[in-house]
Amino acid sequence: MSDLQIPKPVAPMVPRTLFNEDHEAFRATVRRFFETEIGPYHKKWETQQHLDRELWNKAGELGMLCPTMPEEYGGSGVDRLYSMIMMEEQARVGDSASGFSLHSDIVANYILNFGTEEQKQKWLPKMATGEVVGAIAMTEPGTGSDLQSIKTTAKPDGDDYVLNGSKIFITNGYLCDMVVVVVKTGDGEKGSENVSLLIVEADREGFTKGKPLEKVGMKGQDTCELFFNDVRVPKDNLLGQEGMGFIMLMKELAWERMMIAIICAAGAEFALATTVEYVKERKAFGKPIMAFQNTRFKLAELRSQVQIARVYVDRCMELVLENKLGPEAACAAKYWVSDLISEVVDECVQLHGGYGYMMEYPIARAYIDTRANRIYGGTNEIMKELISRSI
Repeated sequence: MSDLQIPKPVAPMVPRTLFNEDHEAFRATVRRFFETEIGPYHKKWETQQHLDRELWNKAGELGMLCPTMPEEYGGSGVDRLYSMIMMEEQARVGDSASGFSLHSDIVANYILNFGTEEQKQKWLPKMATGEVVGAIAMTEPGTGSDLQSIKTTAKPDGDDYVLNGSKIFITNGYLCDMVVVVVKTGDGEKGSENVSLLIVEADREGFTKGKPLEKVGMKGQDTCELFFNDVRVPKDNLLGQEGMGFIMLMKELAWERMMIAIICAAGAEFALATTVEYVKERKAFGKPIMAFQNTRFKLAELRSQVQIARVYVDRCMELVLENKLGPEAACAAKYWVSDLISEVVDECVQLHGGYGYMMEYPIARAYIDTRANRIYGGTNEIMKELISRSI
């Protein structure tokens, strides 16, 4: 199966009720983009380890970037279901390369929710058109999920901060024109009270980017290490208030975790759909693999699990729209659905037999691409710890 052969979705057992006609019209536009501009070139993205830069501008022209931003900042002022549609259509073509959602639904949200009017006017319209690619730099070598232990510092010097340190595993890092950097701005003994967020332009002297990282999967996604060596950043680039970074991060992480759950739910549906088509076509011992009871029972189990995940994720989205989604529910969605997609994909590889291990088949790519979902956005072990604290 080539990148252009997209499987027909398996019909849901519980109908979805989230979307209206406007949503579906947007979905049609997004679907065409991913089917024509992204999906067919998966091998190209893997080879160069990032998308072509011009695709960001094309996505911006179609209104696919930052659609939830208010119109005065270049967006369309729509609800987050439009963001959900972007993530679902990305998963539908097996795309693990594009970083549009992080740009639009994480980086832009930090600026919208915590930035000054000047910062919003400066960055959000350019992010909406694709003129500026945004990234956020949290993780450091040796710190992982422990953001209170970061070592990157921003020390005041006149009207500037002087930034020193490094960040790793940064999505959109190689192509980014601007990055929101998590830094320490105070006494090292104050823990979370030291943490601040700085907007750093990519062309500042002393800011350098490493080559795209060699990952096990998601090889087409732009991911690299960032280095800051005496980078002078105006104090006007401070996002929110000094020392409030950790609080800002906690407010936005629930949505980031929901995003992972959305992508994983749609990815599990894609894995199931491509496997259903395979077992109907592939023959063994003179009959389709689908004819064997073991195959049918296994697919029944997978369909049920995927459907249960879908219902939970959709209900969480309803709560997102009402601003009522609790952090524990988001943690549960992130950890459970990211665990599930790994289980589903593993079973689907088994149903493909030897061909499930061949990279020409989408299920093989999914096998290596989906593993990281259990790590980023906070490891699933951290999710369980956070959930347990509320019990």
